[in-house]
Amino acid sequence: MRTISRRRFLAGLAGLAAAGTGLGWLASTKRPAPAPARAAPQQLTPAHARLTPSPTRLPHGTTLATYTGHTDQVESLAWSPDGTRITTGSADTTVQVWEAATGAPIFTYRGHATKVWSVAWSPDGHRIASGSTGGTVHVWDARTGADAFAYLGHSGWVYAVAWSPDGTQIASGGIDGTVQVWDAASGARLLTYRGHTALVEAVAWSPDGRRIASSDDAGTVQVWDAQSGRRLLTYRGHTAAVYTVAWAPDGRRIASGSNDNTAQVWQATTGALLALYDGHTAGVEAVAWSPDGTRIASGSQDQMVQVWYALTGDDAFTYNGHSDWVYAVAWSPEGTRIASGSWDTTAQVWTAE
Repeated sequence: MRTISRRRFLAGLAGLAAAGTGLGWLASTKRPAPAPARAAPQQLTPAHARLTPSPTRLPHGTTLATYTGHTDQVESLAWSPDGTRITTGSADTTVQVWEAATGAPIFTYRGHATKVWSVAWSPDGHRIASGSTGGTVHVWDARTGADAFAYLGHSGWVYAVAWSPDGTQIASGGIDGTVQVWDAASGARLLTYRGHTALVEAVAWSPDGRRIASSDDAGTVQVWDAQSGRRLLTYRGHTAAVYTVAWAPDGRRIASGSNDNTAQVWQATTGALLALYDGHTAGVEAVAWSPDGTRIASGSQDQMVQVWYALTGDDAFTYNGHSDWVYAVAWSPEGTRIASGSWDTTAQVWTAE
């Protein structure tokens, strides 16, 4: 197990350092994916899942299932709202849906022709949105893979997609530096936010659906009104590209992760820094809050997932089941499991209690 670096806890910090940029790093690390021909959804065989028998109570960090259905990097993942399924997007151009409890594959969506960078489940569990380096977002049936429509509003790679809490809208961000909000049923564009000066890495809706937080390669996180597009706050606490952003369940705090090797927790209305976690030794690619808002899981280029306390930044646990960059992390809806996706081509489910 890799030694965890020192932690620092900062409370009510008002002065925040100006951020730098990370565009040169992006060009050297984000690799294009192959582009196979489009095909219909395909059933997978049980050989794609490797399972670990699970007694009633297991130690923290026990691997429950390792999903090996992808042939290239796992770039994103999301739990279904009922916690029974997981969807993963990959550089192999596919999105795959599989059973969270067993790792058994359900089907493969092959609607994209290029790398799938982001996936998100609709709040009702009926649809999935997936964004690709081809500049499209596809919305499709989560059980059958049947296409609803493709959104074509971006002029380049789509790095992030997120459903509004009520399921009526989708926000997407990409290499064109915009965040676009559009109707989840028709694909009609409702709003384009142009506050960023660099490519948009992540988007997240506040729990009440009134605000959106979006991060960029210039090192900022911006919070803005989801209806009007009015900028409410720019957070500049990071010194490099901000790859990930997530709202706390109470909507009062935001966590962000950066190529400056830190994850930070700050007030969503003032930008005051509350906690800084520096347990990673490389860039932080993903952050996710536990459903009760007490802990955060962060995935990093150092191949680790760290679980730590959101109020203090103190370490709770290190998961080292991956052998390459950890690009995605997500808590199960009931908060007892974590799923993590990696450039080692696997997604893993493990105990978080």
